[in-house]
Amino acid sequence: MKKKITGILIILLFYPLSGQQLAALSYSGGQLSTGGSLFRVESPNSKRGLTYDEIEGTPYLDKIFSEANFIISDKDKVETAPARYNTYSDQIEFKKGDEILALFPDNPFTRVEFVLTNQVLVKLNVDNELKGYFYEIISGKNTLYKKMKAKFNDFVPAANSYAMDRPANFNILNPIYYIKTENGFIKNPKNKKEIIEQIPDKKEALNTFFKENKIRFDKEEDLKKLVTFLNQ
Repeated sequence: MKKKITGILIILLFYPLSGQQLAALSYSGGQLSTGGSLFRVESPNSKRGLTYDEIEGTPYLDKIFSEANFIISDKDKVETAPARYNTYSDQIEFKKGDEILALFPDNPFTRVEFVLTNQVLVKLNVDNELKGYFYEIISGKNTLYKKMKAKFNDFVPAANSYAMDRPANFNILNPIYYIKTENGFIKNPKNKKEIIEQIPDKKEALNTFFKENKIRFDKEEDLKKLVTFLNQ
């Protein structure tokens, strides 16, 4: 049954809190962060925190909030809210009225499905690398995930009076792809040998597939074709 996401969220006071304070404040299903602690990045070179408005570029693939279903799989529970994904903070941000909030990593929602785009974000907690939100590109016995991440490049002051300052900026990095198989994860597969070694029981079928299909392992569409074949 669907209800608004606010049904289980307790809104914290709208002022900046330290990490320890936020960690100590929880509700029945997880934790959240308030607008006072969002949209600010510490800049050592500026000796202060910079707001997103002061930083060139964006950490969002899509800055617009879009209706999303928040799913707790083990409880078969779905809630809805306008949401977007911040690739720098690795947080799901959502709207409650005029406020913008963000779920903390230990929230209970395992999936966030965006209604209009059909994009799905899945929360993984495998190890230090495979932790956080990943786009689920192909699901099934074998799954294709994509990790998007934005890097913050700090403000660089001019070296002399003839040079110019270099403003702080966000740079969205190239995606990292992971194929999850019964035997583990394959990170950014580079060639057919890696795939066959991970799935030896399909060696003959894979050799035929690779002969009939020119797969470029740096292309998402080709990886989708490969994982779809593995699920047949």
